[in-house]
Amino acid sequence: MASEKQPITYRSTGVDYSAMDPLKRLAQLRARETSSNLHRFGMKEIEASRGESAYVWEESDAHRAFVIEGLGTKNRVADETRKITGKTHYDQIAQDAVAAIVNDLIVVGAQPQVVNAYFAVGSSDWFSDEQRSKDLVEGWAKACNLSGAVWGGGETPTLKGIIEPDTIDLSGSAVGIIKPKDRLTLGDKLTAGDRILLVGSSGPHANGYTLARTIASKLPDGYSTLLSDGSLYGESLLTPTHIYAKLIQDLFDQDVDIHYMVNVTGHGWRKLMRANRDFTYAIDKIPDPLPIFKFIQEQSKNDDREMYGNFNMGAGFAIFVPQTHADNVQRIGREHSLTILNAGIVEEGPRQVIIKPKNNLVFNELGVR
Repeated sequence: MASEKQPITYRSTGVDYSAMDPLKRLAQLRARETSSNLHRFGMKEIEASRGESAYVWEESDAHRAFVIEGLGTKNRVADETRKITGKTHYDQIAQDAVAAIVNDLIVVGAQPQVVNAYFAVGSSDWFSDEQRSKDLVEGWAKACNLSGAVWGGGETPTLKGIIEPDTIDLSGSAVGIIKPKDRLTLGDKLTAGDRILLVGSSGPHANGYTLARTIASKLPDGYSTLLSDGSLYGESLLTPTHIYAKLIQDLFDQDVDIHYMVNVTGHGWRKLMRANRDFTYAIDKIPDPLPIFKFIQEQSKNDDREMYGNFNMGAGFAIFVPQTHADNVQRIGREHSLTILNAGIVEEGPRQVIIKPKNNLVFNELGVR
């Protein structure tokens, strides 16, 4: 494995946020210039949603939200693990893809209505594997039901020369409704003293898999390597992503005063300061990392900054509420079989995240919102 001097970082595997962020900033700037086109329909954009996970516009008695998202490379783990277990795992992979889309949509207070699929392959032969294709379709439909959304449609292009012939690129989009309008959640209600509640993850979800796959390539037993809990490395990586849509719907329906939400994906815990507000987000308690995270850190020789700055580390979603609502959020979470940790507090101060149990680890650079 990597030496102490040469850890396997996210950047060393070819994923460099600093290289991607300038393009995203430019795209946000130019996209903003097109917003007047909505006026033709008697609508207007919610400008503060630019930089959030989902884009929002105003209709007559509601807001609408839209998001597009991709799975990444997690399906490559499924392809390799199938050689060990005999299972395609694509029902799980489908849930990961839908969750990546839906969990970004709900952070602005939207209920998912329609999810569309994009299944791009390098060769149409990919679809000739009937079991894999069936698992993908069944898993996608099940995940839409878990989200409370309809599967509206999709596209299945064959992109020879762009995508490798033995794999598939899974992504999609979703539209949701914010009704009543006061459920719109963009961080403007954040207040010093708000509690930071971290909702448990099921594993890495769909983030960090380029690094995780690099580790597998350097292990003598690859994805067959056993973790401390007795699970296979490959199967542990394939644990499906939690879909948090129905939890958030229940919170709203039970009058929880949600001030902000974050889907903890790329940029890891740096995402906790995603709101365009100058606050310090002080974390006093952290979830005990699952064996999969401990294994990745051990094998990659990464420090806590690299791990918490790229992985969810057991916290897949964050909800910011007044102190008086924190207990109710945890109670409702238990009804959804989710562990929710009352982890920290929003404080006056510079825009930064401080993880106190990790020797006061500080993040003060988010990147693109």
